[in-house]
Amino acid sequence: MKKILFGILALVFAEIAVFIVIGNAIGVFYTLLLIIFTSIAGLLIAKKRGTKSIQDIQKSMQQGQPPAVPVIETFMIFVGGVLLAVPGFITDILGILFVSGITRNLFKPVIFYYLRKKMKRGQVVILQK
Repeated sequence: MKKILFGILALVFAEIAVFIVIGNAIGVFYTLLLIIFTSIAGLLIAKKRGTKSIQDIQKSMQQGQPPAVPVIETFMIFVGGVLLAVPGFITDILGILFVSGITRNLFKPVIFYYLRKKMKRGQVVILQK
C-alpha cells in the first residue's frame, strides 16, 4: 500500500512539474486547452475501442472460446481511458499507450506473465460455472 501511495504522489508531483514547464513554454491558456482537448479526444478513442473490445468478448464467448485476450484488451482500454480522463500530460501518454493497438500488443505478454505468476501462487483464482 505504501508503494502505491508513493507512486501516486510521485506522479502528482511529476504532473505538476510538467504543467509548469509546458505552461511556461506555450502559456497557461493553451496548456489548459491542450489538457481539455487530450482528455476529450482520449475518452472518445477509448469509448470507440472499448465498444469494439466488448463485442470481441461476446463474439469469442458465442464461439465457445475462452475470452482471455479480449478481456485483457478491454481492461487495458479501460485503464487507458481512465488515464486519459485524468488531467495531465504523463497520464495522457500512458493512456495513449494503453489504448493504442500497437503498444497494447507489447504489454499483453507482460500481463499474461504477471497473471500466470499470481495463479501459481494462488493469488488469482479462475472460477468456472
